[in-house]
Amino acid sequence: MITADVKYRVIYRDTDKMGVVYHANYIALYEIARNEMFRGLGIPYTDLEKMGVMMPVVEVESKYKSPAYYDDLLTIRATIKELPVAKLDVEYEVFNEQGTLLNTGRTVLGYVNMERLRPCRAPQELIERLSEYFQQ
Repeated sequence: MITADVKYRVIYRDTDKMGVVYHANYIALYEIARNEMFRGLGIPYTDLEKMGVMMPVVEVESKYKSPAYYDDLLTIRATIKELPVAKLDVEYEVFNEQGTLLNTGRTVLGYVNMERLRPCRAPQELIERLSEYFQQ
């Protein structure tokens, strides 16, 4: 299992007229956490593209439990529970500074060969680099 926490300060443009983080912006928070998780593992998305693979989001879930507001410092926790061979399934939790769980979510990303624009499996190099986190 891989888990990474990323901090994010809510800026004005993230909020709606009520001063609450707009619901669709949680998906952007998921992307920030996912990107930083891979960067922290030494595999920035640019490396995946050099391996010839794109990773489009094919599914998103988001559940809102409590609002986040302008200037809140959020922690976005991204978790990968299974070795991402056929797809990348990431779960998210968003907390405020008091540790209150504000949101949970999930994204599923596929792998697409950049040359053929067809679905493919994860690059072997990616599997090798991540497999150490999933050994029993």
